[in-house]
Amino acid sequence: MENNKILLEVKDLHTGFRIKDSYFDAVDGISFTLSKNEKLAIVGESGCGKSTLATSIVGLHNRLNTRITGEIIYNNENLVEYDETKYNQIRGNDIGMIFQDPLASLNPLMTIEDQIDEALFYHTKLNKKQRQERVLELLDQVGIANPVRMAAQYPHELSGGMRQRVIIAIALACKPPIIIADEPTTALDVTIQAQILDLLNDIQDETESGIILITHDLGVVAETADRVAVMYAGQFVEIAPVDLLFNNPKHPYTRSLLRSIPQSNDMVDEDSGELHVIQGVVPPLTRMPRTGCRFAARIPWIPADAHEENPTLHEVEPGHWVRCTCHEHFHFEEEGN
Repeated sequence: MENNKILLEVKDLHTGFRIKDSYFDAVDGISFTLSKNEKLAIVGESGCGKSTLATSIVGLHNRLNTRITGEIIYNNENLVEYDETKYNQIRGNDIGMIFQDPLASLNPLMTIEDQIDEALFYHTKLNKKQRQERVLELLDQVGIANPVRMAAQYPHELSGGMRQRVIIAIALACKPPIIIADEPTTALDVTIQAQILDLLNDIQDETESGIILITHDLGVVAETADRVAVMYAGQFVEIAPVDLLFNNPKHPYTRSLLRSIPQSNDMVDEDSGELHVIQGVVPPLTRMPRTGCRFAARIPWIPADAHEENPTLHEVEPGHWVRCTCHEHFHFEEEGN
């Protein structure tokens, strides 16, 4: 992995949604960098803010009911300050987005060819014949056996795996240096999942793009990521290279997630035969604690004085950051003190 060129730098990003007369941050003070040829995985439960972070980066929020502050630095410019016209110039061309629901993302009234061609028409100077050739090249690149036939079809005529490949083809059409993949293997069977992940790896090998992979599947993370950011309640609670995170997890939330993986050796309690389950749920935006450790309520057996009043990220070893001092005192409830 080449780390000497930073493609994207996010600094203290806040994305708040207006509910009645107040704004509530779903993304709360997120900072990270993405380097050339790096695959950064962002993991966490549903509702923790992963997709909101992704759509904030590509400017897909309605500013009438969303408040976004902080910096998203790309090519020395802050994308947070961009209006829709300026965002349209980089969306698809510089930052490609692979959405988690391909059927909802594709236009049911347009052929596959027309939908891929749209990005090429808007962002390139290729003539019609060149664009047609590029569409077929892209369909072939994403593993579609009969590109000519596929190009003439409509989304409802395709399987879920084929639709996901089309979404990837659209995201790659202009060879963007940054690709955001939001749950790209959701609802696909394991064989197709593996093919999609292999495809992303092949694309990165060819283009050296930086990829942000958003997922809740830690198995996918272990196989594909270079670095991992664990997200909980709008904040990153742990950031580390993938090997460090799996071999030496620190934050109670990270350790709890890893213990919940069915493949892990200690997934089942030997006495009861039950899978490990994390207590509680991610709190809704309107009831999200804005001070103290946000995970504290889900590990009530850890004393209050083990948590920081205003938890920050601490570097516990080179490149390994953990939020809150509670990780120093954490144990699973059944283990006792």
